[in-house]
Amino acid sequence: MAETTVTTLEQGGFSVASETMGAQLKSIKLDGREYLWQRDERWWGKTAPILFPIVGSLRNGRAETANGPTEMGRHGLVRNYKHEIVSTGADAVTYAFSSTPETLAAFPFAFRFETTYRIVGPATVEHEFHVINTGDTPLPFIEGGHPAFNVPLDADAGETFEDFELRFAEKWTPSCPMVLENGLMDYDAARTPFENDDHLRMAHELFEHDAWVFQGVPGNTAELVSVKTGHGVRCDFEGFTSLGVWSMGDAPFVALEPWVGHTTATDEDDVFEHKRDIITLAPGEEDVRSFRITVF
Repeated sequence: MAETTVTTLEQGGFSVASETMGAQLKSIKLDGREYLWQRDERWWGKTAPILFPIVGSLRNGRAETANGPTEMGRHGLVRNYKHEIVSTGADAVTYAFSSTPETLAAFPFAFRFETTYRIVGPATVEHEFHVINTGDTPLPFIEGGHPAFNVPLDADAGETFEDFELRFAEKWTPSCPMVLENGLMDYDAARTPFENDDHLRMAHELFEHDAWVFQGVPGNTAELVSVKTGHGVRCDFEGFTSLGVWSMGDAPFVALEPWVGHTTATDEDDVFEHKRDIITLAPGEEDVRSFRITVF
């Protein structure tokens, strides 16, 4: 991994660490308990990558755009580069990454992407995305977060993966399109993990077909909670259109991923601007949105 600088924000017994490589979160602790997944190459060597200017995959890794072809790997570009620290304070840090000749060769649009982590409560961090079109043509993109959390949180106390459940603000019946082996998503193969309920108990078998993609989540909020200890995390994601929930194999983590847009669907063509929920900024225009993580 490239050399990286870690910045830690602290308020009482709550701390949030992030790093310049990919501007991703590195740690979220409350009273000494680590909530954020701490990278293990046996399963997944990331903690909370930023997804931009795509979420998931393009069909065969490429698409056509108004500015020419684009070719990108899974989850886009900015997670792969070192970001600059542009400001720090007692309760916030802001990173920035601007398009380069290398990114323009892969994604032919100029942009500036700023990331801010801000402590906004006794145990809440806000993750802000700020995208600026620095080019002279419209900028299309989708984006999202990918924070993963330790499940179990306290294995030494006998807590297990199956002790956790995903909780929603009210009873509902979600319809989740299937993520296929090629990374594309099939709305015709939608799955319903539960009917007229407000929670889903965690089990490794749930993730045999990659992530669950929840759309229209009640209140744009969800919790991942241990029924044994009551500890867990809440994610509030007003302004995001989907919530990906992902784990893999027998990995001891679950990711809660607020997205605007999602991986390419099987019923979409290969024109980038045609993707569902695409955001388009005119030259000089900016887009700011954020989600919050609360631990307890």
